[in-house]
Amino acid sequence: MSAPLRFFLIAGEPSGDALGAGLMAGLKERCGGDIVFEGVGGPLMAKEGLTSLFPMTDLSVMGLAEVLPRLPLLMRRLSRTIREIKTIRPDAVVTIDSPDFCFRVAKALKGRNIPLIHYVAPSVWAWRPGRARKIAGFLNHLLALLPFEPPYFERVGLACSFVGHPVIESGADKGDGKAFRAHHGIAENAPLICVLPGSREGEINRLAAVFGETLRILARRRPALRCVVPSLPSSKEVVTAAVRGWPGSVLVVQGEEEKYDAFAAADVALAASGTVTLELAMAETPTVVAYRLNPLTAWLAKRLVRVRFVRLVNIVLDRGVVPELLLEKCRADLLAEELSHLLEDEAARREQKSGAALALAELGRGGRPPSLRAADAVLGVIG
Repeated sequence: MSAPLRFFLIAGEPSGDALGAGLMAGLKERCGGDIVFEGVGGPLMAKEGLTSLFPMTDLSVMGLAEVLPRLPLLMRRLSRTIREIKTIRPDAVVTIDSPDFCFRVAKALKGRNIPLIHYVAPSVWAWRPGRARKIAGFLNHLLALLPFEPPYFERVGLACSFVGHPVIESGADKGDGKAFRAHHGIAENAPLICVLPGSREGEINRLAAVFGETLRILARRRPALRCVVPSLPSSKEVVTAAVRGWPGSVLVVQGEEEKYDAFAAADVALAASGTVTLELAMAETPTVVAYRLNPLTAWLAKRLVRVRFVRLVNIVLDRGVVPELLLEKCRADLLAEELSHLLEDEAARREQKSGAALALAELGRGGRPPSLRAADAVLGVIG
């Protein structure tokens, strides 16, 4: 009787946890359950059978100013992860996004005859294109979410598979807006805005004030305005504290089902840049995207980033279908103006929904599920 396949997976933030859970489900479907998972992950990966080596939240930091105070902890987690992999010698290591941590793990394992696969290609098309050649020196395979990414890596000798974006099978388009409004006592004709200030404490705190002021401007024009804020279990306390004082009888909800129902119920959304903006596209919720960075990180980003857009719908279509107000443009008056336009202009809402549908088709909607494509690619690497 052959031993079960053993995989070591590493995810460092909620979006990576979702990717990891989908991959695990795909691998179990392909292998018939004869499989063992170890590594670092969050609640979604735990549901698929992973016992995390340490809390995933230890790795959930972004930007130089946030990383520095936690550097000693991060280095301890790095050392422990590398030791564990060397001890158990899995059939493959699959690192998921979080490149600052994951690539250090992969570099330390180079040459130990363990297949090293990374899920989510670095955005070399946006900034630091030289990274493609560097990671080709220590990775065996790359799984890309975007259809135009593989050539950037294949030309420097790194095998890369386009597997599609996981939002395609997220269920974000299955929300029940009518039931959500009825359950929470929100009138059918009351304007409802869904606000998503991010998943990390730093970004939530940076956006809370400007998002709150945006709502105050909107509420002065629309006294019946209601506001719903979906949150993760790991960030609910931070979110609840951040939204105190916001107008609109703010409702903080938790869980995937409530989040997707909130998307369906909302007339418009105001969201931090990130994976959630694609979920909103799946839900056909007209959205305005906003983001602020720590001043030092923002200074670096302005000098390094080479793309016009940050939201994937806009990037894939190469046009500004979804309004993006970033850095110094992330101001309450401008955000309120864009949201008001979407609330009042049916043609603008229709145009955004149409553009989102085109982008989602490019990202794999209508084809084989991304989780199975990713699982097949991983199994192909280990033979």
